[in-house]
Order: sequence, then C-alpha cells, then structure tokens
Amino acid sequence: MIGSRIAAITLAEPRARSASPSPPMRMIPIVLVLLAAPGAAAAAGPVGGDASVVDGDTIEIAGERIQLYGVDAPEDWQFCLDETGADYHCGKEAALALKAFLSASRPTRCTFAGRDRYGRYIGACFRADGNDVNRWLGESGHAVSREENHDKGLYAAAQEMARSLGAGMWRGQARAEASSHVAEE
Repeated sequence: MIGSRIAAITLAEPRARSASPSPPMRMIPIVLVLLAAPGAAAAAGPVGGDASVVDGDTIEIAGERIQLYGVDAPEDWQFCLDETGADYHCGKEAALALKAFLSASRPTRCTFAGRDRYGRYIGACFRADGNDVNRWLGESGHAVSREENHDKGLYAAAQEMARSLGAGMWRGQARAEASSHVAEE
C-alpha cells in the first residue's frame, strides 16, 4: 500500500517540472515498487473476475483465495439442526447458496483489507449489479457476523435480520446451534 502512494507521488511530480521525463522513464518507479513489494501492491487495488466458491465464506478469483471480511460461514463438513431437529449439511448449503448468488451477476469485484493467517486475501466483494456479497451471506442466514478488531461486527444487523426471519441456518431449532457450530471453529 505504501508503494502505491510512492508511485502516485512520483507520477504527479513531472507536471511541476519544466522537462517531463518520457513515458518509459515515468514507469520505472512503478516497476520498482511492484518488484520490491508485490503483495502490498496487489492488495492495494481491487480485483475482479469470475469467482469460484471454495467454501461458504471463501472465493477464488484469478487464482487468489479471498476470505470474505466480517462474516463466518460453517465449514463444508459442519452440520446444523433444521426445523425438525434433524442434522443437515449447513456448510455445504452455505457454499451452494453462495455459488448461486455469485452466478446470478458476474463478474465479482473485491477490495482487500490485508491477508489472513493462511495467506488468503481478506476482502469485501460485490457482484456486477452492486450487491454486497458479504452482507448477503449474513442477511440470508448462511454466515454469522464476525467480530473484527473488537467491533460488534460489520454485519451484525444483517445477522439479526436473518435470525428474526429464521433464514438459512437460523431456521427452526437451528437458531441457537448454528451460531455455536460456527463459533467453535
């Protein structure tokens, strides 16, 4: 991210000078920044493309895994209780619902806040029609709001809406059990 600022400042300087360097010369600082800090430069800008679903809160675009910021979906192997008290694969359901949601409006665009402990980007993602993917996961009941940096969770209101409607993993008897399955992770 610092590299982006340096590049922006360097590009702005030639206007103040009387003799502007040729376009190839103006590119040298940008190339040096990209070579010196490829992770920081890549995280600075948004990425877009066709997203594939890894699990209920992780997607992949152009070979990069992106953990959706502020939400936590059950893992593929996790179960929740449905309205009758029977187990169901809520993790697989979350992943399938996310896949259907993303395929309804492509491409997906993400901006990044950094990387997680597994090296994945942490990002906020949006469909081509502008719908917030992270918020939709909370509103549909396929993920819970994750507290980040001691806040109450960016998507806490979306989660409460899903809970009040009995949506997704909040349906029937799953309401209490669903959040504990995800929280245990």
